[in-house]
Amino acid sequence: MGLITLSEVKPGLKLGNDVHTVRGNVLFQKGKVILPKDVEVLRAFMIHQIDIEQERVGTNGAGTKAATSSSGEKNGDRTGKGSIAVSAPAVSSLHEEYEKMVGLTKNAFQSSLAAELPVYELRTQLEALFVHLKQYNVLTFSPRVMQEHDYVYHHAVLSAMTSYQLAQWMELPSKDWMQVAFAGLFHDIGNSKVDPQILHKPAALTASEQEEIRQHTKYGYQVLKQAKAINEGARLAALQHHEKVDGSGYPLQLSGTQIHVYAKIVAIADIFHAMTLEKIYRKAQSPYLVLEQIKSEAFGKLDPAIVNVFIQRSTQIHNGIRVKLSNNQIGEIIFSDRDHPTRPMVSVEGTIINLMQQRQLYIQEVIG
Repeated sequence: MGLITLSEVKPGLKLGNDVHTVRGNVLFQKGKVILPKDVEVLRAFMIHQIDIEQERVGTNGAGTKAATSSSGEKNGDRTGKGSIAVSAPAVSSLHEEYEKMVGLTKNAFQSSLAAELPVYELRTQLEALFVHLKQYNVLTFSPRVMQEHDYVYHHAVLSAMTSYQLAQWMELPSKDWMQVAFAGLFHDIGNSKVDPQILHKPAALTASEQEEIRQHTKYGYQVLKQAKAINEGARLAALQHHEKVDGSGYPLQLSGTQIHVYAKIVAIADIFHAMTLEKIYRKAQSPYLVLEQIKSEAFGKLDPAIVNVFIQRSTQIHNGIRVKLSNNQIGEIIFSDRDHPTRPMVSVEGTIINLMQQRQLYIQEVIG
C-alpha cells in the first residue's frame, strides 16, 4: 500500500483504506476501484492524498487480484458502480409475491366484517414475500399496477413490508418481526367500518366527518380483538398509530412510553407510504421530501430515535442511484452525508450539485 497525491490519482486504482471527509464521514470505502467521476469528487472534497493498493486493477490479467477477490466478482456479478447486480427474476419475484399479497389483503379486508380474518393464510404469503425482502428498497419500490380504488390494500402491504424492515433495522427480537408486519398490514383495517363516501371524499372533511374517520382506530382494535395468531402489540398499533409522543394525537392522547413500540414504527411507515403512493385526488410526493417532513415531525410528534434509524438506513445505500431533481435534471447520487442524508451530492453531466447548499432543489424522483 502507499499514499499518493491527488494529482497522481488515476481511474483504475484500488483504495487501500477508507477515504474520509474533513468531518469524518466515509467518502469512499476501502477496496473501491476509482472511476473517472470519483477523481472529481475527491477534488470537490479537497482530498489531498489517498492510500492505494500497489497493484492496479486491469482487464488484461495483470494485477487483477482485487478484481477477483470474491466469488461474486469472479462470476461477473457486480456492476460497474461496485454494487451487487439485482437480477431481473429476483425483482420479478418480489413483484409477483407482492401482488399476491395485495390480492389476499383485499379479500381479507372486504370480508372482515362478516368473517374471521385469515391470519394464517396472510402470514404464509407474507413469509413468501419476505423471502425477497433484500430486493425491496423503500425509496424506489413502486407497484407495477395499481387500480385507483385499491390504494388502501397497497398501502397496507407496503406498510407491512416497511414496518418489518424497520423492526429489523432497530434490532428488535426476531419474534417481533412478523407481529410488527401484521401491525403494519392491519393498522387501518378499521376503515372497513367507516362510510366509504367519507373515507374516499376528495374534498375537505367536515368536523363530524373527521371525527368519524378518527373512529377507525377504535374500530380496528375491535376487529383485531377477535383475530387469532396476532399479539396485543399488533392490536394496539391499530388503536395507537395516530397517537403522538407529545400527547397531541388520538384517540386517547397518549404520550411517550404510553405508546406501544409497534405503533411508533407503524406510524412512520403509514405516513411515508400515504404521501409517496399515488392517490385518486393527489400525486405521489418525492420520497426524499417526505423523509424531510417525517424528520421535522420527529420533534414532538414521532419517536425521534425510530425516525433517525428509518432515515439513516433507507438512504445509506443510495450512492450510484440515478435520480431526477426538481428542475427535471437527471443525475446520480455520489455522496450522502450521514448528518444530512436527504440532501446528498448529485453529479449531473459532470457537475456536482450539493443539495445542502442548493436548498431550492430537491430529489423529485428516484429512477433506480
